[in-house]
This record gives sequence, C-alpha cells and structure tokens, in this order.
Amino acid sequence: MRSRSGSFRRRAAALAAACALGAGLLAGCADDGRGDSSSGSGGTGTEGRTTLTVGVFGVFGYRQAGLYDEYMELNPDIAIKETSIERNENYYPQLLTHLATGSGLADIQAVEVANIAEITATQADRLVDLSKTAGVRKEDFIPWKWQQATTEDGRTVGLGTDIGPMAICYRKDLFREAGLPTDREEVGKLWAGDWGKYLQTGRKYQRKAPDGTAFVDSAGGVYKAVVAGSPKRYYDENGRVVYKDSPAVREAWGHAMDAATGKLTARLQQFQKDWDQAYANGRFATVSCPPWMLGYIKEKAGPRSADQWDVAASPKPGNWGGSFLTVPAASRHKEEAAKLAAWLTAPEQQAKLFARQASFPSARSAYALPQVADARHPYFGDAPTGKIFAAAARGVPAQILGPKDLVIDQNIVDIGVLQVDQQGKSPEDGWRAATRTIDNALDQ
Repeated sequence: MRSRSGSFRRRAAALAAACALGAGLLAGCADDGRGDSSSGSGGTGTEGRTTLTVGVFGVFGYRQAGLYDEYMELNPDIAIKETSIERNENYYPQLLTHLATGSGLADIQAVEVANIAEITATQADRLVDLSKTAGVRKEDFIPWKWQQATTEDGRTVGLGTDIGPMAICYRKDLFREAGLPTDREEVGKLWAGDWGKYLQTGRKYQRKAPDGTAFVDSAGGVYKAVVAGSPKRYYDENGRVVYKDSPAVREAWGHAMDAATGKLTARLQQFQKDWDQAYANGRFATVSCPPWMLGYIKEKAGPRSADQWDVAASPKPGNWGGSFLTVPAASRHKEEAAKLAAWLTAPEQQAKLFARQASFPSARSAYALPQVADARHPYFGDAPTGKIFAAAARGVPAQILGPKDLVIDQNIVDIGVLQVDQQGKSPEDGWRAATRTIDNALDQ
C-alpha cells in the first residue's frame, strides 16, 4: 500500500468506504475526513463546553457517520474536535515524539494495529488504563483484539475500533466466461480450507480466461491474505524475530511465488494508480478483501460493474487491518476522553459505523445487532456481508504481534514479492532482497 502501513490501505480506501454498504449511506463519499467537528481548539470551548480533541490518521469515519454529533447531543457540555494526518507513516512518528515529551497530544489518539505491540510494550505508562472506564466490558470484544492492547500486568491501554476479517471478492462475469461457478456458496467450496485450492482454481480460470484478464490482482495480495491467517508470523512468543524460519511466512511466500511464477496475477501493486484502473477495466477476477475493501472496489470499479462483483468466504480466516483508541496520561481531560473512547468503541456504535462506513466491529457483541447481522451489499449482488465477515471474524486466530511487524511485512511484499511478480526475478533473489532490507532496518 503505497508506502503502506496496514492501515492506510483501509483509511485511504475510506474515500470509498463511505459508500460501502449501500443503504444508510452518508452524503459526501469522497470526504477525506480532515475537517473539524467543532470550532474549539482544546481546553474549554468558547461556549463554555469542554472540548475533547481526537487525533487520527486518514478517515476513521466517526464524523462522517454522525457519531460525534450524536455524542455531543447526548452530552451538551462536550465539544469534539478531530484532527487527521492522512498517512500513518507520518502520524505515528509524531505520536511517539509527543508521548515522549508529554506535549502536543490529543485527548484521544488512534493507534494502528501494526503499531499497537510497540505502543503497549513501550508507552503503556504514558497511557490511561481504559479497562477501568465505566461502560467498558472486556467480554464485548474479540479476545485477541482486547489482548493486543493489554500489558503483561493487565493494563488495557487501547480499545479496539475495527478489524479486517478476510473474504474473497470475485467477478461473476469473468468466472462465468471461464467456466467456473458464480454462486457465492459454490465459489467458496472451490477453495474451502486451503489456499492451494485457491491457486488451483486460478489455474482452471487461466485455461479459459477472458482475454486480458488474470485470476488475481497481485502476488503481494496473495501473500498478505495467507499470512494474515497464522498466529505466529514474524515474532515468537518470547519477542524474538523469527520471520526467516516461520512456517507461516514460508507458506505465504510459497503461495505468492506460485501465483507470480504461474502467471496467475495481473502483476499489479495494490493501492497504486494502475491497480485502481484495473478495477475499472476488469483486469482481474479475484482479490482478497476485508470489509473496508468493499467500498474501495465499488468506487474504483464504478457503476458499470454493479452486480458483477460478489463476495465469498476465503479459504481460511485471516485478519487484515484494525485500529485502537488510546487516551494519553498527559491529556487535560482524561476522564471525559476515556468516556468518549468507551462510547465510540461500544458495540452499538461499532454496529452503526459498519452500517455507514464499512468498518467491521471488533466488539463481537455487535454481530447480533441488526446493522451487522442483516447487512447486505447491493453492489455485490446483495451479498450478506454481515454474516460473511462475522463468520470470518470468529475464525481468526490470535496473532503474536511484534514492534516491527510493519517493517517486516512491508519489505517482504514491496521488495521481495514485487521483484518476482513485476520484474521477473527468481523467488530466491526476491527473498534475498527482502531479507537484506529487513535486516538493515532492524539493525541485525
């Protein structure tokens, strides 16, 4: 994803995410979320209200979904002001600097999942324990999501916002032309339980592929989808970097290389302009897609592809994406900020956010609410997206996260996999290039 954090993919996709679920959409689907929700500037607002500042990266959707306005209506003494830095790779270093100095912090600060292990391990003493906030219930959340922001001594410094349970989005028209089934249940059976079967389906597709099309968008997308379903990827339970010997990485790399060398990919790089254009041109038949990807596909593929796309279960459950809300101990309004963070991440609000912005809840209690349980997406053949993604979410394994997950993942995909997929280098050369860059970045 561009210079990509695991979250800019989702947040950058948010220009389309506002259009993600069809019914109940807000106007202004291309809004970038950088406006403020109030005119206050911190401290006490000009109208005598306490102004709470919320610092995010990209578009989290709270303003667009009307949640800030709803909270301010429920709490007339509170004003909310959101500031957003578009890219997490710019946002996160600033957050670390501000935490170190105790100044320049918003009352609530968002943290991307790729950074939460480092924040929890190194910054917990600078953050509020949100588990003690009224209304916060551990049992509402998926256990592994709660644990990701919980220290060894039991302090929970971040409340989960969304997650990215994986599905496969596919073009029914291209499948039909290639002689493959198009019903989402039958499509899911083609590769159920095995990413190898997914690639086997790809080889069947390529035999009768419509001219100018490929089975999958990119080998990098295959790698990310496969590795997203493994509990141990880049670090072990003792915090040691183990990616070179990780069975999960080896499996994901192997499938990605099979896709690249087997000419199953459109040789694209995700979240680049040519990838966007390929949606519009119908150049590939499948893509691994978490919920936040649906809006992106709809926006890039456009109206003429309506009802050509559909959603099926992925071969194995996996998670791609998700963030947290934290409250810095240096906040001038810690108690009020914690209450707001708790309210924004409560099951009811997470369900509203899914209905309006396609952010899938990390609060599993939300899955029974009608906004999730009954959700269907008209652009994707009226697919029951709430049920599909809820089932995937329940199967996602708890993952061991490390402080440099993003560095490792990004270089494997953007250097190693990309060199093989686009430049035709051998898998051995691609792996050496990736590991050399990672070792330099980790100073190993």
